[in-house]
Amino acid sequence: MESDRPTRPDWDRLFDVASAQEGLFTAKQAAEAGYSAQLMMHHLHAGRLVRVRHGIYRIVHFPAGENEDLVAAWLWSGTEGVASHATALALHGLSDVLPADLHLTVPASWSRRRLRVPRGLVLHYGILSADARTWFGAVPTTTVTQTLNDCATDGLSPALLGQATRQALRRGLAARSDLGAVAEALAPFGGIGE
Repeated sequence: MESDRPTRPDWDRLFDVASAQEGLFTAKQAAEAGYSAQLMMHHLHAGRLVRVRHGIYRIVHFPAGENEDLVAAWLWSGTEGVASHATALALHGLSDVLPADLHLTVPASWSRRRLRVPRGLVLHYGILSADARTWFGAVPTTTVTQTLNDCATDGLSPALLGQATRQALRRGLAARSDLGAVAEALAPFGGIGE
C-alpha cells in the first residue's frame, strides 16, 4: 500500500492543515507533510515556527488567537477531545464566568490510560453522539443542551446553571424537555424558572 506521505517537505500541505487549526499543527501532522524532526528544529531556530507546547507548533505568520490554548488542547488529544462543560458554556456565550481550566470530554476508554495531562486541562470521560457535538471555530464542542446537562451533572453552582439555562431557553438554543439533568439539579432551588 502506497503512503500519501510526500517524499519532500510539502509546505502548502502543512500550511493548509495549520490554516484550518488557527495556525497550529502537531509534530505528527508535520511528519505527514514530509517534515522530519531535524527540519522542524531548523524552522524553529530560523523563527518560522514557534513551539506552543510539546509536540504542537504554530506557524509564525498566524498570530496567537484568543482560542489558541483550546486548539492546542484539542490537538494534544489527537483531535479526539470535545470542548465541554464550563469551557463550552463560555464558548456558547451562556456565562460571564471564564473558567480557569479548559474542559475536554475524551472517549471513555481514555480513563484507563496513564496520561500526563497538561496543566490547566481537565478531562471528562464519556461517549458523545454526533448530535451532541457542534463546532466552535476549529474545535468541536458540545451542543448547548449537552453542555447544560454536563454542567448540571458536574455540579456547576445553581446560580450560574440557572442563569445559563434561562438565557439558553430565552434565546431558543435549548428545549426545556431536553434538560433533564438541569431540571433535577435545579429542583431544590426552585427549578429552571420562567
